[in-house]
Amino acid sequence: MGGVARLRGRSLLVLLICCCSIFIVGLDTSALNVALPSIQRDLHASIQGAQWTIDAYTLVLASFLILSASTADRIGRRRVFQVGLAIFGTGSLLCGLAPSLGWLIAFRVLQAVGGSMLNPVALSIISNTFTEPRARARAIGVWGGVVGVSIAAGPVLGGLLVQAFSWRAIFFINVPIAAAALVLAGRYIRESMAAGRRRFDPLGQVLLITGVGSLTFGIIEAPMRGWGSTEIMSCFAIAVGALVGLVWWEFHHRDPLIDLRFFRSPPFSGAAAIALLAFTAQGGFLLLNTLYLQDALDFSPLEAGLAILPMAALMAVVGPISGRVVGRYGPRPSLTMGGLSVLLAGLITVIPHDDPPYSRLFVVYSLIGFGLGWINAAITNTAVSGMPNRQAGVAAGITSTMRQLGQTLGVAIIGSIIAAYVTEVAQTPAFMSAYHVSWAVIGAIGLANLVIGLVTTSHRAQRSALRNADRMGAAARD
Repeated sequence: MGGVARLRGRSLLVLLICCCSIFIVGLDTSALNVALPSIQRDLHASIQGAQWTIDAYTLVLASFLILSASTADRIGRRRVFQVGLAIFGTGSLLCGLAPSLGWLIAFRVLQAVGGSMLNPVALSIISNTFTEPRARARAIGVWGGVVGVSIAAGPVLGGLLVQAFSWRAIFFINVPIAAAALVLAGRYIRESMAAGRRRFDPLGQVLLITGVGSLTFGIIEAPMRGWGSTEIMSCFAIAVGALVGLVWWEFHHRDPLIDLRFFRSPPFSGAAAIALLAFTAQGGFLLLNTLYLQDALDFSPLEAGLAILPMAALMAVVGPISGRVVGRYGPRPSLTMGGLSVLLAGLITVIPHDDPPYSRLFVVYSLIGFGLGWINAAITNTAVSGMPNRQAGVAAGITSTMRQLGQTLGVAIIGSIIAAYVTEVAQTPAFMSAYHVSWAVIGAIGLANLVIGLVTTSHRAQRSALRNADRMGAAARD
């Protein structure tokens, strides 16, 4: 009994280490939004220049997630995880000391390189630590809740740190957490890697980074340069060409970076699509309501963050519950509940009204947090369940990349909608029109998530996934 208890305690400590690391990565994705005006003043930058402190991080993080995950599967997950913590902590320290905007952006790139080694690798470590299906689903539920909360709670913690200290504190707070996780990982996380020594796929890696990087850059710059501009269309053309080339190459390479047979599994394909859509809704929601609360209702950054707190709190509470439900009943109930909640939030808010009472805001924000909490744990568990352990990191990396792209896409889409309606002051009927249209988009995403979740978790889809897993297992043995 004592040995079992020690094993269980060690597993929970591994989960805690992984959750701490991913919390600081997610936090840095969203907390800096409320600090942009302070960065702009202190470093004498334009608002577009200050915005790139967020965009550079997003661009690099999205481009390197799958590469980092694949490398971890090959050379060791704990090793890559520790390197990521060291790079992320060093980058955070340098960001806090940055003397100018150019240096801050450069250090954010370094920070993102480290961050790309933490998100999918942490999930792969969890998947290989909790091998029993129900225990794995519960652990992934906790992890999924932390991922969502780190992003949703960013405006609250960012507002507190900026108001109490300065924008630099947002970076300094990462350093001791990364250092502690680095030491604990070396002591308690066992090394794991793919059973066979697979060859690197440099061309696949270049094509992937080119495709994802060009797509992400185009999404980020489109609201400012115009969706039909030559620069943006060129970015999208490069992205399409690189990703088409990647698909062709991966089908013909002996040891592909991404095993495209993953996508023959309807649950995995559905998880990837739902991850993209759910985080499009979350990214758009955070941008839209941060602007609405501060510009239309005249909230301070801290007050705006506190107003969104119901979303973060419910994501924290519901994530672990969803993990338990997935472990017992599969992902279908969680995906259904999540899609319905996001759809309902959109339907409530899209009804025209000039100034919604705070009770309406509380209900809507709660519904968004409730829905995304159910969805996040379900897509994470679906992505890694049934996949070979030797490529658990890549499977996790694909959905992590979809999350990052979704968040970027949500900001770009909602930002474009607002820019199309509002020219000067947000506190106008024009902004409210943009507000309602944006919420209609979020509601439509909830409907799409609901439909995809139902279709890809049906009995027929599950049988197809089992056949695909058997084929992959047989091919691996041969």
